[in-house]
Amino acid sequence: MLEARGLACLRGERVIFAEVSFRLGAGGALLLVGANGAGKSSLLRLLAGLLPSAAGALLWDGADALADRAAHAARLRYLSHQDALKPALTARENLRFFARLWGGEVEAALAALDLAPLAELPARVLSAGQKRRLALARLALGAAPLWLLDEPTVGLDAAAVARLGTLLAQHRATGGMVLAATHLPLPLPGAEELRL
Repeated sequence: MLEARGLACLRGERVIFAEVSFRLGAGGALLLVGANGAGKSSLLRLLAGLLPSAAGALLWDGADALADRAAHAARLRYLSHQDALKPALTARENLRFFARLWGGEVEAALAALDLAPLAELPARVLSAGQKRRLALARLALGAAPLWLLDEPTVGLDAAAVARLGTLLAQHRATGGMVLAATHLPLPLPGAEELRL
């Protein structure tokens, strides 16, 4: 169970959001919505432990989620606006790098996002949508109960969004949780919504 109690975020002495609270249990999904600059990305970064909270508490199974930052990092996958790919490495090599950190099957991750035909191409030659699919393929590596996704469908075509939907459904079916910031509908049936 992930629980936020009265979270607040300051950036440059400006309050981005305050009094944000929610609970998310196994198999749950929460969509973060709101205008540009409302704090969706900042909230995801705070939940990932990359930004400090100005107030409130973040709990994992009732305990301080950030008391052990290494343990918190191990239980989540954070996908930001940036795809975090090494341009000189092939698609397969990029996934191998993350598989060494987290475990998982590279070939299965490539297949999950239909990247096998592109596996030997350097990331620098991939289109924006293909790079996004490669970044999303990291989600298929190693088990992590919490996925934090920032605009995961940017640059994706309809077929890739459908593949992402399958990946999200499989994750939730095994008790995984998803928090996603978005301006567009996501394939997350039954997701709750938090407007910032």
